[in-house]
Amino acid sequence: MTRAVLSVGSNLGDRLALLQSAVDGLAATVRAASGVYETAAWGGVEQGPFLNAVLIVDDPAADGQVWLRRAHELEQAAERVRIQRWGPRTLDVDVISCRNAEGMEMISDDPDLTLPHPRAHLRAFVLVPWLEVEPEAQLSVGERPRAVAELLEELEPEERAGVVLTDLVLRF
Repeated sequence: MTRAVLSVGSNLGDRLALLQSAVDGLAATVRAASGVYETAAWGGVEQGPFLNAVLIVDDPAADGQVWLRRAHELEQAAERVRIQRWGPRTLDVDVISCRNAEGMEMISDDPDLTLPHPRAHLRAFVLVPWLEVEPEAQLSVGERPRAVAELLEELEPEERAGVVLTDLVLRF
């Protein structure tokens, strides 16, 4: 694997600084960072709004498991606590998709790492920033690749409208 799409989010503490810590922790592997979007929490748990962004990262030595390990290391450095599913968090880093050097998407049903991310196609807070940095993006849903723009259009209008671009910027 060489390339991955990562979704980063935070709704506790200095949310922008925590997103920036993920970018800084990934250092030279970051090829693109979306704008920073504010969104309501997803998953039905009462909590404050999230800041979200998408990062495109590239490392010829990394496969999906390496990206997952790096994601967990970044979350641990941000003192993330996993108490409640979809609960508030200092930093959430999800591996959305991985592609090899030939551009082929990695498919994995491993219990620790399902690729592509099994719910990414349902989350406007992933799709909107991803399209910003990669307008031709595709994501496999079921057995076939689909245009991310098409997946976004299939979401409810209020879901899409709930992803609001801020004037905050991630530096890489």
